[in-house]
Amino acid sequence: MKANELQDIILRRIIRLRGGTARHWRGVIGPIRIYDPETHAHCNWSVSPSGEPREVLQVETLLDALRLEHPIVEAG
Repeated sequence: MKANELQDIILRRIIRLRGGTARHWRGVIGPIRIYDPETHAHCNWSVSPSGEPREVLQVETLLDALRLEHPIVEAG
């Protein structure tokens, strides 16, 4: 899976769970950072959401589940 595909999954799920627009949630989620799997063997990506504390918590909760489903992604 590529980072842009993961971002699409994150957006679809957060909109389905919490409502709102893709534009709004893209701003909250921010970019996906990819790390070398050699140094990050369990999960090679991270997201640092920003915004209202409630929204950050909602995104972080979703990300915890997605890290288990998609621990390794490729750049792109």
